[in-house]
Amino acid sequence: MSLSSDTLDAAANFEGAAEIIAAWYAGMAPEPALLVSDWADRHRMLGSRGSAEPGPWRTSRTPYLRQIMDVLSPTHPARRVVLMKGAQVGGTECGNNWVGYVIQHAPGPMLAVQPTTELAKRFSEQRIDPLVEETPAIRERVAPARSRDSGNRQLSKEFPGGQLVMTGANSAVGLRSMSARFLFLDEIDAYPGDVEGEGDPVALAEARARTFGWRRKTLLVSTPTTTGVSRIEREYLATNQQRYFVPCPFCGHMQSLRFARLIWVRGQPDTARYHCEACDGGIGEQHKTALLAHGQWRPTAAAKDPYAIGFHLSALYSPVGWFSWAQAARDWEAAQGDAGALKTFHNTVLGDTWQERGDAPDYERLIERREPMVPGLVPNGAVALTAGVDNQSAPARLEVYVWAWGPGYESWLVHHERIEGSPADPGPWDALAALLGRSWERLDGGQLRIAKVGVDTGGNHTAGVYTQLRRLRDPRLVPLKGIEGWNRSSPVTGPTLVDVTEAGRKLKRGLNLWTVAVSTYKLDLYRRLWLSRGDGIGYPQGWVHLPDWLDGSLVKQLVAEQLVTHKTRNGFARNEWRKLRDNEALDCAVYARAALAVLGSDRYGERFWAIMGSQIVVPKPEAALPVLPARPGNAVRLRPRQRVRSSIMD
Repeated sequence: MSLSSDTLDAAANFEGAAEIIAAWYAGMAPEPALLVSDWADRHRMLGSRGSAEPGPWRTSRTPYLRQIMDVLSPTHPARRVVLMKGAQVGGTECGNNWVGYVIQHAPGPMLAVQPTTELAKRFSEQRIDPLVEETPAIRERVAPARSRDSGNRQLSKEFPGGQLVMTGANSAVGLRSMSARFLFLDEIDAYPGDVEGEGDPVALAEARARTFGWRRKTLLVSTPTTTGVSRIEREYLATNQQRYFVPCPFCGHMQSLRFARLIWVRGQPDTARYHCEACDGGIGEQHKTALLAHGQWRPTAAAKDPYAIGFHLSALYSPVGWFSWAQAARDWEAAQGDAGALKTFHNTVLGDTWQERGDAPDYERLIERREPMVPGLVPNGAVALTAGVDNQSAPARLEVYVWAWGPGYESWLVHHERIEGSPADPGPWDALAALLGRSWERLDGGQLRIAKVGVDTGGNHTAGVYTQLRRLRDPRLVPLKGIEGWNRSSPVTGPTLVDVTEAGRKLKRGLNLWTVAVSTYKLDLYRRLWLSRGDGIGYPQGWVHLPDWLDGSLVKQLVAEQLVTHKTRNGFARNEWRKLRDNEALDCAVYARAALAVLGSDRYGERFWAIMGSQIVVPKPEAALPVLPARPGNAVRLRPRQRVRSSIMD
């Protein structure tokens, strides 16, 4: 039955009919094809909690972010977007804007991964919660957290048509908990190399998106770390490697900003000017806003993956008021002579990887700089003792090195001992137990005990070492397993329970085993061994004190490996350690450093050294006693020395 136009007109002839019809047409109209940057300019609000410039989002403030955001839009064919960046360029906000866009405009399952679960919780509280609360377009789609069954939890935000789940790269369960069309992988250079024995966390996360085929999107963001180790560098090199080109205000030449062209009078960073590579004109900070507004992204390489797009941003592009060229010059001058500070500058300011000095320090120089020290006597600056134990088969023995530690990781080698016997037999371990029962005296008379011992469980005697460690049951003994990789956020992980054979019986989960990324601590030791005293007054932070009683052959063992870079089959650079000679001293130094981390040095920071120092009781000098006649019964009984606690765990 068809209706005439008169009938339709009559049916629509009532109060409010026009509004209903308009709403019906609006509901039937397709959603506008918004790009992520358009959405951010239209809807995103920045609050005072997480932004130095609260108010509406303005992409014009950071125009270099527009294309990065737009390639994340569903209409763009890119599937993998890589951003290798310095600090203070607004890069992470691209991901936050993308999250808001997905919630309000392109709903679907989304997984956001931070380096650790704790950082994921912090990301939720400091980034996502303000994003939801301060942006009305999102707030109306995510129920308040106080509502029962609202779907708004700390690590999970539900919204119509999708869900945002946040997890840490250190959680295999979190990485495989759901399928996701959108992946936001933040600070990937801080991800562990292997998550709970299940493989690379980036690969595990990307496996969650395979079922979405060509519709999936992955954003990988990070400041880089070390050449040949950096994940974000590897991902960026597989893309078209785009850089942001800006025009010279004097000659119009387009160029990407390079730190080598930033020139200033030494000692006067405020004179910093960027010199054009074509006309050599000095570009001042006042030109930066116009430069950024007229810039454009240009590829500098052919992508191996046609669906992968990579962007590189340094802090030199930071808009006026965020990070100035004068500040870059000031930071560069302040970092001179400090390898750690230079590395930080390259990573966080320039957005570039740092080429580590992996060549072994000259052992002859180390032999010459040995210091007069009494074997077994602890210097006054030390507040903690740890040991490293390496088990060897030819000849069968335990190598034991005891290291003293002070604030800033200043260290002294105070004892070396070789304990003969098979590591699978009780004898060497009983001798080690006797060593652990010893008190160590400081120059000022204070007493310390060895707080933790890192014990190598690899080699040909793993089962026997497990058995003996379980037999001793000393909580200071830390069973260690060295692993490959460069886990800089947490080089020591664990413990995990492993099986142990005792008296012929297999005990399930009978021993706690820790894993240590030995490459990280080897490089840290080499960096400290390369330190120079400069003017010779005092010692640099982290100085390694080697005693004059240490044999030259053992000094050579301490620098027995060299870091080399080679190309993999895929053409990527990879760093690995190459053994030059016997390396027991180097291994034991790494195990002693790992034991210090288990004790809490990396976790507590400066507070750790203060706590350890407060636990050392230095005997006070006795007050002068009156001279008494030598009569029976006038003997004076002195107070016994108090027992000293040497472990933060006590």
